Amino acid sequence: MDFKKLKDRLMQLDTASICDVSERVRIMDPEIRPINKGLKMVGIAHTIHVKVDFLTVLKALHDAEEDEVLVIDAEGDKKALAGELFALEAQRKKLAGIVVDGGCRDVNGIRKINFPLFARYITPVAGAASKIFSTQIEINCGGVSVSPGDIVYGDDDGIVVMNPEDVTEILETAENIQRIENKVLEKMEEGTSLTDLLNFFDHYAKIDRKEESKLIFTV
Repeated sequence: MDFKKLKDRLMQLDTASICDVSERVRIMDPEIRPINKGLKMVGIAHTIHVKVDFLTVLKALHDAEEDEVLVIDAEGDKKALAGELFALEAQRKKLAGIVVDGGCRDVNGIRKINFPLFARYITPVAGAASKIFSTQIEINCGGVSVSPGDIVYGDDDGIVVMNPEDVTEILETAENIQRIENKVLEKMEEGTSLTDLLNFFDHYAKIDRKEESKLIFTV
């Protein structure tokens, strides 16, 4: 599928709907949080492995292409490996976002830029710029494996990573889930009880009898 079309479809969803679909979706550690709330990030993984040093991050920022997400495995180090200047450059290059399993700084500046940047820590202390590490290799970021070319999607709820070959199937199911939830929201806004929109009472009774059952919407 053409990435632009894929991105347009993903931007209509949220990470919660995607996580409801498949165990093949990789979910990053929830401690990696967005600096700017209310933004969605959909892009192609451009991976980086570093330790206490941002020189390779700068090189990757130079090399990255439009719609890519810099995914930085900093081994959870608390030094800042990205900040306002990196975010501004990423925005200029039309990158989709930056994810740091480590620290970032200049958060007020990043918020003014309104660019999707996710990080585990906020700190004023910058890393060094004196060592060269690896890029475009399989890394571990937020407790999950990320390879170059993976699809990375982040919003206020967190970040998910998907194999490109799985995305179409995941998308179709997630879109259906979101359509159902939109109908539920409409009914609730009209005054219908949430439990009346679910098989709640039948499900509850079966669970109480130790029978197998699944909670589902009935709209």
